[in-house]
Amino acid sequence: MSRHRDRGLPPCPPCACERLPFGADAPWLAPLAGYSDLPFRLLCREYGAAVCVTEMVSAKGLAYFSPGTAELLRSLPEDQPLVVQLFGAEADFLAQAVTMLRAAGYRWFDLNMGCSVPKVLKQKAGAAMLGDPDNALAVARAMIAAAEPGHVGFKLRLGLDDNRPVWQDLALRLQDAGAGWLTLHPRTARQGFGGEARHEALARLAPQLSLPLLASGDLFSADDGLRVLRETGVSGVMYARGAMFDPTIFAAHRALVQGLPAPEPTPQRLRAVILRHVTLARRYCSRESALWKMRGVVPRYVRHLPGAKALRHGLCQCRDWPELMSLLDAFLPDALPQDVSPHAGAG
Repeated sequence: MSRHRDRGLPPCPPCACERLPFGADAPWLAPLAGYSDLPFRLLCREYGAAVCVTEMVSAKGLAYFSPGTAELLRSLPEDQPLVVQLFGAEADFLAQAVTMLRAAGYRWFDLNMGCSVPKVLKQKAGAAMLGDPDNALAVARAMIAAAEPGHVGFKLRLGLDDNRPVWQDLALRLQDAGAGWLTLHPRTARQGFGGEARHEALARLAPQLSLPLLASGDLFSADDGLRVLRETGVSGVMYARGAMFDPTIFAAHRALVQGLPAPEPTPQRLRAVILRHVTLARRYCSRESALWKMRGVVPRYVRHLPGAKALRHGLCQCRDWPELMSLLDAFLPDALPQDVSPHAGAG
């Protein structure tokens, strides 16, 4: 382990859970490239995310200790259970990545077979793997062999396009290979994020599996998550864009599952979310990185409010924290009431 530390692979805090939580009351945070860093994961956990997945980590980048890989893997005891999402298309590199990560204390892994970003597709990774199911299975088996039983999941789409649907057959083959869980985003790679997610595919797949199936895609609100759970019979949901726009989606989800009303969105609660994210970013990121991230994050949180465009323009010119806080004070001037906490609804 000392060799990995010397080369920059950060150790993972111990994870006490022997099984990942799945269920209607255990919403997951999806891997979000450029977004689901340590501060954002901690924020989502405080509002009720049961499991968080890292940003995509290149298996080759890990093997060659590429700059930036260590930052993607930074974690804390309160950031558990944590799933590391890997991408790549070569079995040897993926097995090596899992072995290295296990030596540093990481326990849970996921292979991305759904990303349709061109730079990932050019490496024959992500959704491109759906075009070669045999290789996808070879990579999957290599990862499974290098990990503890049941500790590797796989995220997939329906196929490269409508003419090449592979999701059903590939899911069953991954189950037979020893996958611990599956996540299905029911769109094709060609769709990207266009059109609508075909949740009926989840309803068709769920009864065929004996392992947990997570739903992803078009879950913009807790109501969306509960509806998909009810209509498809999946084991749980994974929030992506819904969480990017509103991390309190996890608190709302848990409340609805319990038959309680979701916390009311208010300017005060929104201010609490933003201030808490600022605090976490300043604590766990470099000054430059934290400020840059918050300049991009805040407009997402306030996009539905009047004046959001002007705030975004002001943030683009922002050069330091006092200026950022001044902009926030002007946009959300209400003082934070004593009974509104950034941790409210985290149960």
